[in-house]
Amino acid sequence: MSLEPEPGPAEERRRAPRASLGSPEGDDVFGTFDPRVARRFVAWLAPHRKAFLGAQVAVLAAAAANVSIPLLIGKAVDSLVRVDAAAFARTLVLFAVAAAVFIATQVYGEWQIQRMAQRVIFDIRRAMFAHLQDVSLSFMDRTHVGRMMARLQGDVAALQELLESTTGAVGDILILVAITVVLLSLDLQLGLLTLAVLPALIAIRAVWLPYSKKAFREARDASSTANSALAENINGIRTVQETRREALNFKLYRRMADANFKAQTHAAWLTQIMVPTVDVLTGVAMAIVIVMGGHAVLAGRLEVGVMVAFVLYVQRFFDPVRMLSQQYTVMQRAMAAAHRIFEVLDVPVTIRDKPDAVALQAFEPRVEFRNVTFGYDPARPVLHDISFEVKPREVVALVGPTGSGKTSIIALTHRFYDADAGQVLVGGHDVRDVTLDSLGRRIAMVLQEPFLFTGTIEENIRYNTRGATREDVIAAARAVSAHDFISRLPDGYDTPLGQRGRNLSVGQRQLISFARALVADPQILILDEATANIDSFTEQAIQQALKVLFAGRTCMVIAHRLATIRDADRIVVLQQGRILEQGGHDELMRAGGLYRRLYASAHASFDDQAVGDTGDAEFATRT
Repeated sequence: MSLEPEPGPAEERRRAPRASLGSPEGDDVFGTFDPRVARRFVAWLAPHRKAFLGAQVAVLAAAAANVSIPLLIGKAVDSLVRVDAAAFARTLVLFAVAAAVFIATQVYGEWQIQRMAQRVIFDIRRAMFAHLQDVSLSFMDRTHVGRMMARLQGDVAALQELLESTTGAVGDILILVAITVVLLSLDLQLGLLTLAVLPALIAIRAVWLPYSKKAFREARDASSTANSALAENINGIRTVQETRREALNFKLYRRMADANFKAQTHAAWLTQIMVPTVDVLTGVAMAIVIVMGGHAVLAGRLEVGVMVAFVLYVQRFFDPVRMLSQQYTVMQRAMAAAHRIFEVLDVPVTIRDKPDAVALQAFEPRVEFRNVTFGYDPARPVLHDISFEVKPREVVALVGPTGSGKTSIIALTHRFYDADAGQVLVGGHDVRDVTLDSLGRRIAMVLQEPFLFTGTIEENIRYNTRGATREDVIAAARAVSAHDFISRLPDGYDTPLGQRGRNLSVGQRQLISFARALVADPQILILDEATANIDSFTEQAIQQALKVLFAGRTCMVIAHRLATIRDADRIVVLQQGRILEQGGHDELMRAGGLYRRLYASAHASFDDQAVGDTGDAEFATRT
């Protein structure tokens, strides 16, 4: 149990970024330091502590060598003024050693920290990817894909930037402290006068920071808006050209691009304004050293070498100040990014195996729904007290108007979601009592829009069946009438597919998805409107493929094609999440209920009417 006090609502709002997953708002660019987020981030460094400590030791040695160089230069100048050749030679040797130590430790420290940063970022990306593979579809349903990609890419990159600059920040702090100590020890009065410009720099920074935060946030939001519009137009280019919206879309995008240009320019101006500010303050400090130090040298109170060392230290002092100013911004961005990354990693996995879950082995491929009630939002159920059974090796068609709950039934069968009430049983086992892996191996799904991945045709057919051989892939393609068109492609089964298989027709993509399901050799097959987007000519090949797929398997089919519905052993008619009627085609046609009306409507909308079904054709004509 954590003893850390929980923050109140106001404190939580102050700490957290403006938006979270699923929100249409933009994510905040900056976050205040949160020790809990920092502790979680540091935990990712634990496996790489040796590299981290080695880098910090190297930074400490590099900082010591860096600070010693101006002091050695000052001593060399004094030895020249005194015409002491031996002292000058000794100083040159020490200078060479210091320079060599600085170069070696600087290179080693940078190498170690870059190596460690890449490993830590790899671990975080792998953890996020693995976690997102397991989160439930209910989470993905309400999450913006673009926002998720921003976290996987942009936010992880912000953490990488922080890690890679860690050694620089530590070194800059050490150099600032060391230079301050050396300046005050060389000459207290001149040192205090030199450091008098720091309060002015702090005041300018305090005034600049709020404006810069606002400008950076506006720049990020403007960039996100412009990029989203660009991506949307590219993805919808067919519709854009079809409706001849090119000119209007260009006008709208130009407006967004102009806003992005102004926001980026303003943010860049505010970023660069700090550079001349620090340079001016450096010049002021240098003037103080030259004027006051020159008088002290002329008065004999200060050695020439000390003044030279002061000049060199002033030049080196403000570089770390400038870098630390930037590091503070990097830290704020990384803190906001870490908060969002941990928000992703903390998404609960609601669909998981029970500790005592069993693996489906030999079982009767039976599917049963017992009084199932389900809603994507429990307050608004989609299914109401659904009960029906699909017997082994039976083909059951699910029909009904849009929104009647057909897709929800197959999603519950595969356990993409859990029922709010009742039971879904596969092979006599409640799906919540069996392992997800074994359930996935026994059930295959073919969707209305087949998703093909980057890779070859063979790799896509064998996607979920690693043990399948080339011969198995070809046999499956032959069985579903896909082998002929694959063989005609330039590289056959080794043909690389474009994004989502866009270099194939819809029918060809669907045949490949059928071959993928056949290679998996499932005992239960689910089709979700797999023939909805197929033309009449291609449907002949699809219907032949379906006969092969259905053979010896338990099948649940959502279909609008008459041939698929008529060949089903049983038809379940749904409306508004309830079963109105079920039975064979002829039985339901005689009943004269919703199925007969749906069938008549579908029959009239297709040009491939079933031949020889005069009575039904006459009914369709009358209606």
